[in-house]
Amino acid sequence: MLGMTTSTTQVPTAAPPTRARWWVLIAMCLAMLLLQMDNMVLNVALPTLAADLDASNQQLQLMLTAYMVPFAGLLLLAGSLSDRFGRKRLLIIGLLLFAAASAAGAWVDSAELLIAARFVMGLGGALMMPSTMSILIVYFPDEQERRKAMSSFAVMSVLGLVGGPVVGGLLLEHFWWGSIFLLNVPLAALALAAALFLLTESRGPVGEFDPVGALLSVIWTGCLVWAIIELPRGFTTPVRLVLLAGLVALVLFLVWESVIKHPMVPLSLFRNRDFSGSCFAIVLVMFTFGGFLLVLTQYLQSVLGYRPAQAAISLLPLVVAMLLVQPIATSLGARIGQRGVLSLGLVIVAAAFALLLTVGVASSYVALAPAFVGFGVGAGMAQPAAMTLLTGAIPADQAGVGSALNDTMLQTGAALGVACLGSLLARGMRGHDSGAGLARQAFVDAMHQTFTVSVAVVLLGVVIAMLVIRPRRATDVPRSE
Repeated sequence: MLGMTTSTTQVPTAAPPTRARWWVLIAMCLAMLLLQMDNMVLNVALPTLAADLDASNQQLQLMLTAYMVPFAGLLLLAGSLSDRFGRKRLLIIGLLLFAAASAAGAWVDSAELLIAARFVMGLGGALMMPSTMSILIVYFPDEQERRKAMSSFAVMSVLGLVGGPVVGGLLLEHFWWGSIFLLNVPLAALALAAALFLLTESRGPVGEFDPVGALLSVIWTGCLVWAIIELPRGFTTPVRLVLLAGLVALVLFLVWESVIKHPMVPLSLFRNRDFSGSCFAIVLVMFTFGGFLLVLTQYLQSVLGYRPAQAAISLLPLVVAMLLVQPIATSLGARIGQRGVLSLGLVIVAAAFALLLTVGVASSYVALAPAFVGFGVGAGMAQPAAMTLLTGAIPADQAGVGSALNDTMLQTGAALGVACLGSLLARGMRGHDSGAGLARQAFVDAMHQTFTVSVAVVLLGVVIAMLVIRPRRATDVPRSE
């Protein structure tokens, strides 16, 4: 039983063989692919769900938020629980919940039941997410191997984001809408089998549970994420009230965690420059990535006339570029350090956004492809470097909650990007003529404004990386400050 766990084991009792570690990486990447695909796959099914389940626009929105809000809101608590009760255990529970809810969601016959299934899937995802990265932290203590592992992990994250709409579109063309959820079951079963047979349990020292910190963490993360998701619909009174509640809870959380003896989230982690700098870098990378996917998929469909699956497939050069740059970035990190790789990657991302400022209403795919490749190369360098820096700064006994902090930053950054850049895009189009040609030109003009802001945000990330993160070669030993 969870409450009876008293072991203080921090890492597996014996270092697993190299081959076993890489099988563990495959299992964790599979779990990440599962989560990220489900973040995006529902978007392509919304019109079908509206027709087949007679779902209203409000119910369709609830299908999205019912997953995202508990997922983001429970990450910090789940990370703390994984350190306390065992990372393997939380991962297995999360996989079981996720698979069961996915199977149920595939066969429901009402919008209300699908919303409930999505909520349970969000709970399962929240339990899974911190465990995946924290397990990699304890299984890959060597920085060079960890760099390779985190590169693969980051690529799988992006592959899930891009692959979700592709797989969803293909399934919807040949099967009923429930197939997009049923696909989760065999993937979860593979990850579950790997967790049961490959993983040994690891956890941090057992201290006093922090119920106040746990409650405040759920309130501030859940409220902020919900407000960010709803922001593009307008800065309404409910959004303002929930946003205020989230900010108040965040302040109370920070004060509480700084004064109690056994905090749920050790704020001392942020005194480490590598940890704090990489956290902010991850937020900015995911901010631009979330906006990039939102704006470009709309541009491909609304302006160039692509079908949803065709638009998603058009982004595959981005994934291929990430895969190809991975070994190069790993080798470069050993020579110039992760700060240098992170900064260079962000500069390349900024250049990719600058290229997109040249596309127009009648641009061909040939004009878009270099920007997609550039974004893939830059993100393929920047995100793994930031994750390597962050994981290297997290002590093994705090791997769960440290990973949850990273995951919270990742989810918040992506949600902020969609909300802020989506709102900027909508504002840029407001008031323009509704004629087809003029509307397409208005979209392109607003898209250019959005990408100009994106360039500035990415360059800010370069400045933060150079000023905050310590210059360090791969052979140097990390130290806390």
